Amino acid sequence: MNYTAPRGTKDVLPPDSQVWQKVEAKFRELCERFSYGEIRTPTFEQTELFARGVGDATDVVRKEMYNFEDKGGRAMTLRPEGTAGVVRAYLEHGLASLPSPQKLFYLISAFRYEKMQKGRYREFAQLGCECFGSAEPSADAEIISLLWLFFSELGMNDISLQLNSIGCPDCRPAYLDQLRDYLRPHLGDLCEDCQKRFEINPMRILDCKQEACQAITQDAPAPLDTLCPSCQDHWEELLRLLDFYAIPYTVNKRIVRGLDYYTRTVFEFISDNVGSQGTICGGGRYDGLVEELGGQATPAVGFALGVERLLLELEAQDLLPQPDQEAQIFIASFPAYQDQASAFAYRLRSAGIHAEADILGRSFKAQLKHANRMGATYLMVFGEEEAARMNATIKRMADGEEFEMSFDELVQFLLQQL
Repeated sequence: MNYTAPRGTKDVLPPDSQVWQKVEAKFRELCERFSYGEIRTPTFEQTELFARGVGDATDVVRKEMYNFEDKGGRAMTLRPEGTAGVVRAYLEHGLASLPSPQKLFYLISAFRYEKMQKGRYREFAQLGCECFGSAEPSADAEIISLLWLFFSELGMNDISLQLNSIGCPDCRPAYLDQLRDYLRPHLGDLCEDCQKRFEINPMRILDCKQEACQAITQDAPAPLDTLCPSCQDHWEELLRLLDFYAIPYTVNKRIVRGLDYYTRTVFEFISDNVGSQGTICGGGRYDGLVEELGGQATPAVGFALGVERLLLELEAQDLLPQPDQEAQIFIASFPAYQDQASAFAYRLRSAGIHAEADILGRSFKAQLKHANRMGATYLMVFGEEEAARMNATIKRMADGEEFEMSFDELVQFLLQQL
């Protein structure tokens, strides 16, 4: 029987895995610069966590979650996103009792049974940050500035920050009444999903990708136009801070995000490149989620970024990090000296040098061909003379220049050169 990866998943092989590692390392390093600490949460959680946290009326919960019953009869779900699990951990481990703000980042796999398209998989990788304890617009600005700096340090251009405010529990009910009044005459013309959203969460209709629904909502009232004074002050201060940081942005009144926990600020980073399908990442404020999941009222803000989409964008801009060379030095040996060559490769590796020696029992000639194919920076030959004199001659593959030195000198030479 021939086995293949499940539909909607993919294998990431070398050298592509090195590209992933470099992007993830950049994200990790930047988060640490902003004093975010890494959190690792379980791959699966109780189904109820996502139904309450993400929203049981969202497409994620209604259509896309991978649910199963464990051997104890408990309803469990492979995580479809990162925030709910982080909030659960925040509550379970008493992080609310520690000094605020609590700033966490994660690198996870997530799972959604959704329509396949380029850059979108049923198992996908996410990078994300969550900041708990600050209701100030400066927390929103810091999260956005972290992302802006991340994209900048990757060299990315042609992406734009779009943001909106969707209000809070104080001002949103009045807005939803206005929106339903506007949509009610057009209810029969909305898609089936939006007809269901009309009573449960009509604001999600603004985010529908169906052309007919987009045409209907083109002139719909926007939450940004009905903010309460507190939300309006928060919004204006956020824009002032972004201007002060010199981070360009566009106000987009149609952005509402797809998960129910968002309040006030919502944002997306958008690309015009077809390959990345528009939205690179998104996030916003979710001041009610900690309380919804059983904690004290706690303001919070965060974002999630799909790695596959980010890599598509980097590829479209010809910015993918280059994999490291497969080996910095290859040690070709005659058959009688293979053990000594392998031992010397181990010595080089112990010193932090990327070294390779033959482990297939190839002929000396075949080893030389392999060294060329793998793109080694230097070639060393290990034979009777080298073993007797404890001396090495290495060749720089790029120009053929040769260097002769003792084994001890070679280690230092390679450390300086590489």
